[in-house]
Amino acid sequence: MIPAVYRTLLRDRRTRRLLAGLGVSSLGDGMSIVTIAWLAVRVAPAGQLGAYVGLALAAYTLPGVIGALAFTRFVRRRPARALVLIHCLLRTGFLGVIALLWALDALAPLAYVSLLAGSSLMFAWGNAGQYTILSELGGPDGRLAVNSLATAQVSFAVIVGPALAGPLIAGIGPGWLVALDAASFAFLGIQAWRTHTGVSATEQPVDTHAAESGFRLLRRRRDLLALTVVTWLFFFLYGPVEAALPVYVASDLRADAGLLGAYWTAFGVGALAATLVAGTLRGHDVRRITVWIVAGWGACLIPFAFAPVGVTVACFALGGLIYGPFIPLTYSLFQSATTTANLPAVLAARSALVMVSTPLGTAIGGPLVGALGASETLAASGVATVALAIAASIVWTRDRAGAPTDPRANWEPGHPANVAWESRRPDDGHARLDPRRRRRLMGEHEIRGGGAIPGRRLLAARSRT
Repeated sequence: MIPAVYRTLLRDRRTRRLLAGLGVSSLGDGMSIVTIAWLAVRVAPAGQLGAYVGLALAAYTLPGVIGALAFTRFVRRRPARALVLIHCLLRTGFLGVIALLWALDALAPLAYVSLLAGSSLMFAWGNAGQYTILSELGGPDGRLAVNSLATAQVSFAVIVGPALAGPLIAGIGPGWLVALDAASFAFLGIQAWRTHTGVSATEQPVDTHAAESGFRLLRRRRDLLALTVVTWLFFFLYGPVEAALPVYVASDLRADAGLLGAYWTAFGVGALAATLVAGTLRGHDVRRITVWIVAGWGACLIPFAFAPVGVTVACFALGGLIYGPFIPLTYSLFQSATTTANLPAVLAARSALVMVSTPLGTAIGGPLVGALGASETLAASGVATVALAIAASIVWTRDRAGAPTDPRANWEPGHPANVAWESRRPDDGHARLDPRRRRRLMGEHEIRGGGAIPGRRLLAARSRT
């Protein structure tokens, strides 16, 4: 019953070890979906509930942008698995302090936001380290599958975590759940440090010069750049949902944390099923799938303006089903399009751009909730997201019609396949391409939406890295 690609991955002890760490950490984060927001509701200053909840949720990830840009010198001599460990140490330490202050009844609003911000400083590099290790464990043929397994654990945690968080908050209080989240990060850090791949990107120090080339690569690769822009806008428009949903439950419906957990559990059930199916897919147009995912998620939010609770819970479950494949599909594209040596820095650059979107949307969502109301904010987010999908479809259709024929359009310096056809002029040393040799090496490829997706020969060359 288990697909062969999953069985192959799970035979590897290193893959099982890392996935176990990611699974435990995801469970902690699944509970924190409810806990962080609900604790913000408990400590919010009077008259500033919506804005403060948005600020607290933004503080849990947004400062990672600072770390992505400012810590390149610090991570210069750190292997990718160490990036995960450092990120986990920060999460464990700062979240532990939050739990301690709550236990002492000394958690002030400013302290809560500041500690959340401190815990997220290495978020971008930690995330890049995780997906670099996953990429090497999966290899060229198993990257989408291993991404899907990791994302499926997140979806499962979204099912179980919020369902556990509701009654646990009522029983022992949110502070203890924050402590459990801190412990889950400690476990992930240990498991990641113990996962050796024997590949330079995870065992050798990260080349921080590639951090700059990561941003240049996104500009050079039209397919990656377009996907990053759409992802940024998609997550930005999702941000108000995280601010509005707790207020919608607490104020509009006058319900407790259990119903908030039910919404996220429904979302996780749908996302889990879709993610596991996505891991078995190959050869599909990522752009087209992306547009349908964006449009479908937006459509699922519109009923919050008028539908009863049962309908909106079902819509949230359907939204999870639609959204599920988005993360593994987009990450596998980055992993396949980037060299092993550059992957941590490229993913950190991507995270530095994308991670701003959801917290910024969440921070803006707070004032929107105050001005429009929670249900209206959720519906407005849905309408804007559908409009984004329509705009992306129009732009990508035009790009596909006018796809560039320049063989250098998607060229990445240092790529194993590109090194073979790179040549240098003896007079000035500048790199140039030999188009005839490039055509021989690349073999068959397909053009999708303006971006070249190399065929079997290029993938074979990459698999030898």
